[in-house]
Amino acid sequence: MPSAEVLWPSLAGIAFLAIGLIALRKPLALGPAFVASALAAFGMEHMVDAKSIMQVVPSWMPGRLFVTYAVGIALLAAAVSLALRRFERLAATLPGVMFLLFVLLIHLPNVVSSPKERIMWVILLRDLTFGGGAWALAGGRLGVIGRYWIAVATVFFGIVYFLHPEIAPGVPLPKLTPSWVPLHLLWGYPMGALLLLAGVAVFVNRHARLAAMWLAIAVTLSVLLLYVPLMVVTPTVEAMNYVFDTLLFAGSIFLATDEHR
Repeated sequence: MPSAEVLWPSLAGIAFLAIGLIALRKPLALGPAFVASALAAFGMEHMVDAKSIMQVVPSWMPGRLFVTYAVGIALLAAAVSLALRRFERLAATLPGVMFLLFVLLIHLPNVVSSPKERIMWVILLRDLTFGGGAWALAGGRLGVIGRYWIAVATVFFGIVYFLHPEIAPGVPLPKLTPSWVPLHLLWGYPMGALLLLAGVAVFVNRHARLAAMWLAIAVTLSVLLLYVPLMVVTPTVEAMNYVFDTLLFAGSIFLATDEHR
């Protein structure tokens, strides 16, 4: 049986995914449901594994445990609003601000201290994409900013996959594509191509919705065909985080397609 740190966040993510899909307004308008699911999982993770997660909070910040719980509550509140499609603009704007703060307060200092570490750049741009997806849903000028954040991140990710096609498709984090996957050393190439095409299309605003839609579908398939089976076989916190991390990436890209409707 999985540990509490895996069980409760997973159940929260599944429950909010179901609620979000029931409240779905249009076919393939999956962004709010996916984002709500991931935010609920991560919010619950903050509640049940706070002492581990608080280690990520900068040491200079007072009340690190309180901050960890506060972030968890904020994530759960945003998940409720997005799943039920209530107070949607506020629920999209505030998580975008939160992810931007993560970038500025946590990830940017890590990049500055280790500028040659690829993973530091990937994590920074990943969270910038999460914030960009939220702001794309918020719309207006925030939506434009969010679109460009996503474009920059996806182009960078695409380049990483062409340089390291052995990385598991989705977000180019350290996990490698397992050897049991057919042609496991090659899947980075089509993922990299989709990322590059979508990033450029969104940046220049030409065929952006179509390109981002195909990318979002490909990332969703990575969740279903790779990360979920890995979590079922080995239900660890790391495996769970890969599932909801990649689902949040897919949801953020889907939200970018909503911005162009």
